[in-house]
Amino acid sequence: MHGEIEKYIEQMIPKRSALFQQMEEEAKEHQVPIMESTGMEALLQILRILQPASILEVGTAIGYSALRMADALPNATIVTIERDEQRYLRAESYFQQSGKQEQIHLIKGDALEVEAEVKRLAPYHAIFIDAAKGQYKRFFEMYSSYLAEDGIIVTDNVLFKGLVCEPHIDNRRIRSLAKKINDFNQWLMGHSQYDTVILPVGDGVAISKKR
Repeated sequence: MHGEIEKYIEQMIPKRSALFQQMEEEAKEHQVPIMESTGMEALLQILRILQPASILEVGTAIGYSALRMADALPNATIVTIERDEQRYLRAESYFQQSGKQEQIHLIKGDALEVEAEVKRLAPYHAIFIDAAKGQYKRFFEMYSSYLAEDGIIVTDNVLFKGLVCEPHIDNRRIRSLAKKINDFNQWLMGHSQYDTVILPVGDGVAISKKR
């Protein structure tokens, strides 16, 4: 999206609560990856329309997205996974501070190793993938099994700052990660069981719906 249009849309977004602003400042200061504001608003609006009873989030970080979803959907149950101890402790603190700790179930562990607990709490009417980008395909394959028939899967960062279509990237690690995300996008768009659209909001948001 054109930079000026992006700025215009960001300026139109209503001011967040003091708690959310505090979390945004912490994420910025400590370089914690949270969803970009335009992508976050798009996700919340999609969820408001869908009104899922239960949401699975792969990648809690400090709990920003989980709390934004809980705030927008007070009747939804949110299950969220985080392996980094420092981050999930911060998330727990914010959940307590917000009073949403009963609405949000935090699973502490690697998302590739906690399937049994995720399965126990299934099905999910929405799944939000926002964790290790190089593992997106594995996350999708593992947890799509627990998606309700009318559910959707939302995947963040699928445009990776535009690097998925950049032919020349000097940094080897970044180049490898951009290729993995592009490979995931190609696989997802060609999936026989899902219809997918990629929205150029935030860092790129893919929305997948069972056929």
